[in-house]
Amino acid sequence: MHKAILDLITAALEEDGAYDDITTLSTVSPEAQANAQIVTRHEGVIAGLSLVPETFSLFDSRVSVELVVKDGAHVQEGDVLARIQGPARSVLSAERVALNFLGRLSGIASLTAHCARALEGTQTRILDTRKTTPGLRRLEKEAVRLGGGQNHRFGLSDGVLIKDNHIKAAGGVAQAVTAARSLAPHLLKVEVECETLYEVREALQADADVILLDNMDAALMRQAVTIIREQSPRVLIEASGNIGTNTERLLEVAHTGVDFISLGALTHSAPNFDVSLEFA
Repeated sequence: MHKAILDLITAALEEDGAYDDITTLSTVSPEAQANAQIVTRHEGVIAGLSLVPETFSLFDSRVSVELVVKDGAHVQEGDVLARIQGPARSVLSAERVALNFLGRLSGIASLTAHCARALEGTQTRILDTRKTTPGLRRLEKEAVRLGGGQNHRFGLSDGVLIKDNHIKAAGGVAQAVTAARSLAPHLLKVEVECETLYEVREALQADADVILLDNMDAALMRQAVTIIREQSPRVLIEASGNIGTNTERLLEVAHTGVDFISLGALTHSAPNFDVSLEFA
C-alpha cells in the first residue's frame, strides 16, 4: 500500500487516541481474544475495505483480517464484509478508524453508483471534482472509480481548466487560452468554463479542447451544445454547477447531449455508509 496511505492510517489512529484507549484498557483483559465480523447496515457499493487489514495490522500485527468481499462489490443489508480475529483490546481500539475509512469511502462509491445507474443508456459519464476531503483525495477518487464514475483532474498540474477568475486575470478568454497553450505540454487539454452563450462562442473561437457549461439551466445548455456540435464536433462538453444527484435532474442534463457531468457532491456530500463491527 502507498506510504502516504499508511501514514494517513497511522495519523488517524493517533488522532483517535487508539494507543491510549482508557475504556478498553480498563475493562478488557490483555489475554482476551476476539472473533468479530464487519457487517453492512444497508445496500450499496463497498470501497475502502482494503484499508481494514492495514489499519488493524498497523495497530497490532497479531490481528488477522479475512476479507469476504472485494472493494467495488455491490452488497446488501446484513452482508458480512470481513472476519477479524486477535487480541480483543486491539480489535476494539482500532475498530473506529477502520470503520470510519470504510463508511466514508463506501458512501462515496454508493452515491457514485446511484448517479452512474441514472445515466445508463445515455452517452454522458459522471466525473468527480477536486472538492475532496483534505488528505483523502487519493482514496476518495478511487472510491468514485469503484462506484462507476470517472476522475477529473487529480491535482492542478493534470490539466488546464480556465475559470472566470483566470479569464479576468488574463484579460479575456482568448488571452487565457493562448497563454495556457504556450506553457502547458501539448498532451494536456485546455478546458474553458462558460456561463453564457457568448462565452461559449469565445471559447470555440479560442480553440478550446473542452468547454465546461457552468450553472446553466437545461434550455440554455441545449443551445450551447447545439452551437458547439455545429461549430466544432471534436470539442468535449462538460456540465457542472447546481446539478446535484437527483435522478431526474441528472437525466435532464444528460439529454442535452453533454459528454460529462462533474459533481462535487460525490465527495463533499456523500452520506456515510453504515457498517458495524460485531463480536461473536
